[in-house]
Amino acid sequence: MSPRILVTGATGFVAGHCIAELLRAGYAVRATVRDAAATGRREHLTALGGDLEFAEADLLADAGWAEAMTGVDGVLHVASPFPSAPPKHEDDLIRPAVDGTLRVLRFAAAAGVRRVVQTSSTAAIVYGHGDDGVRTEADWTVLEKATAYPKSKVLAERAAWDFAAAHHDGPELVVLNPGMILGPLLGTATSTSHEPVRRLLAREMPGMPKVTWVPVDVRDLAVAHRLALETPAAAGNRYICAGDSLTFAEIARVLDAEFGPRGYRIPSRTIPDLVVRTVAIFDRGVRLTVPNLGIRERVSAEKARAELGWSMRPVRESIVDTAESLIRAGLVPAAGLVPA
Repeated sequence: MSPRILVTGATGFVAGHCIAELLRAGYAVRATVRDAAATGRREHLTALGGDLEFAEADLLADAGWAEAMTGVDGVLHVASPFPSAPPKHEDDLIRPAVDGTLRVLRFAAAAGVRRVVQTSSTAAIVYGHGDDGVRTEADWTVLEKATAYPKSKVLAERAAWDFAAAHHDGPELVVLNPGMILGPLLGTATSTSHEPVRRLLAREMPGMPKVTWVPVDVRDLAVAHRLALETPAAAGNRYICAGDSLTFAEIARVLDAEFGPRGYRIPSRTIPDLVVRTVAIFDRGVRLTVPNLGIRERVSAEKARAELGWSMRPVRESIVDTAESLIRAGLVPAAGLVPA
């Protein structure tokens, strides 16, 4: 009988690709949803075929987790809030991130689960250092200099490591720290990381802020989750899953080369930081980019390559596939309907 893996937050963008990767590899998958009766948002998952079932469980409540963990060999804890705009209060992010992580680990330990792989973020690594040095798994974002989202990722990951240290007979813990997650949609679930591509295609921004990200393709990230389950020596380790620095301007150039001939007019000018900060007062989506202004994110994924045997596809492929899927899903207007 195939090992059964529990994936949290089934209808999310990353979780969906993790489910697809596990099913392709022959695993049985149980995936958590907040409302088991609401089937409309998971049709793209049932269409994958394979041994897939759903369990109802919420990160903020104990109900359903014991049943969800029954007979499970490993857990991919993917579910965590990633807002498209800053929250009104940081606890709106921190509480479900931390409490949800501890709830998953507690019930996994009670059920005798062998290993938990937690999806964290490079946001737990790169902020507040005061220089543009290359960050590794030894680095942590400085909490005192972090906004709500990075803070939620730091605190959730710290909570997980503290739990693992205090429960030696509990599940092994592996943490993945992905960067800006690009790649095609499986269903209708998007990621906040899609917003730069979507906004450029839709001409919702007059130009490009001077920000950088460290990208990863969601399909490669899903493979990293599987490898983190399967690699014995991964236990007790965190792994950065991200590539070289990518600027807004570089995304725009790729989109212009591929979609400009199709009628999409991609912005080409750079917006001064002061203008971005002013626009952010009125546009909560733009407000998310403000903490990145003037920061060049740089990370090393050498540990994941060396220890997990992991690799990444070219970033151009990820950008183009992201854009194609947004257009197919109707999340970007057809070229002739995009504002001039």
